[in-house]
Amino acid sequence: MSHDRNAGAVPRPERVFDALPPARGRGFARTWWGQAWLKALEDTALDGEQLRSGRKHAREGAVGAVSVRPGRITAVVRDRDRTPYRSDVLLQELSEDAWDRLLEVVADRSGHIAALLDRDMPPQLVEDAAAAGVELLPGIGDLEPECACEAWDHCPHTAALCYQLARLLDEDPFVLLLMRGRGERELLDELQVRSVARAARQASGEYATAGPEPVPAPAGVPAREAFAAPGPVALPVPPPPVTSPGRPPALAGGAEPAPGLDVAALEFLAADAAVRAQRLLAEVLSPGHATAPVTPAVPDTLTVWQDTVRLSAAGPPEEVAGRLAAGCGRERAELARAVRAWGHGGPAALAVLEEEWTPDAEALARARARLSAAWEDGERAPRLRMAGNRWTVVGSDTQVRLGHDGRWWPYRKERGRWWPAGSAADDPAAALAALESSG
Repeated sequence: MSHDRNAGAVPRPERVFDALPPARGRGFARTWWGQAWLKALEDTALDGEQLRSGRKHAREGAVGAVSVRPGRITAVVRDRDRTPYRSDVLLQELSEDAWDRLLEVVADRSGHIAALLDRDMPPQLVEDAAAAGVELLPGIGDLEPECACEAWDHCPHTAALCYQLARLLDEDPFVLLLMRGRGERELLDELQVRSVARAARQASGEYATAGPEPVPAPAGVPAREAFAAPGPVALPVPPPPVTSPGRPPALAGGAEPAPGLDVAALEFLAADAAVRAQRLLAEVLSPGHATAPVTPAVPDTLTVWQDTVRLSAAGPPEEVAGRLAAGCGRERAELARAVRAWGHGGPAALAVLEEEWTPDAEALARARARLSAAWEDGERAPRLRMAGNRWTVVGSDTQVRLGHDGRWWPYRKERGRWWPAGSAADDPAAALAALESSG
């Protein structure tokens, strides 16, 4: 729960968030902007051991109530011996000029405002801001620590505060905007004024060019009149959702098909198209779709092999499945493994199955840090043997693989081959736990 301190005698906006419960068994950032915040911390800190201790502090609930103000976050963080330390992390506020440019960018796209109100920060908003010369997200060196323990770098206390704040950012990107200098109410009020002014300017341009004779543009619309004007006509009610895909016509029967025409395959392709159309329609009708970033589950273009796997995973009739297997140029066991991977995560899971790559030094350091932090004190971490992006549990038939997106995929050895065993997890311990529960 947060308490707003924007009213009364308080000169600057401030929000105070109650202490969060321990974060055992979960990551600290699910959203891309929360992960960007942690990347700024991890790229800035010079001592990886301090970060590891900070993660443990945050996981154990050692961070008290968090105060967020322009340019600063503050909390009391307790050590293992319960000694309290006041910890602050500073982030530079945006200048008035930078805020002016940012507000113009946000007001220019209604989708940006709608996304923020939905507690979302679309990548396009950050990209548009950067194009205007405004860096919203912190980078290397932007998170400046101050702690009563008098450490000169990020200590366990300021690191724990940063990890805890990532959880708050996940729920509300306005927390970041507050650190940059504007509270939610103030920000929305300014956007409202700019949106009304923009609409008035557009209307003025239309009046000035209408008719055969030039018409002088009006001087403007008083705010009182603009806010009193009726809103737009209500949009029509969207069509009802389609709960199941349409049933394609039966093509078999009647006249003999033309030579070379596989009727069963054609019926299967029609049914597959109906399923995909129903999914697309359900996505379009889902709440918030209009302002959500475009992230299709399946790319617009697939390779022949990827499409073969996709169609095989759709459960075609036996004769069609046989044709797919025969035409793909791969062994049936290889196709079967690929189909299982596709069922767990589509193209991303298929790539993890087929690509073996070696993380660079930075990615490897992050992966090892995640592995080290995945098991709490007192928990016995398994012994892992690394080969490229694959970590195998020594003495078992289980393995986790790191994808290019930083997620971990569980694998199990069956009949001498590694088979996909589940969906991806942000935490390697969670991926291994899924293997144990399904074993």
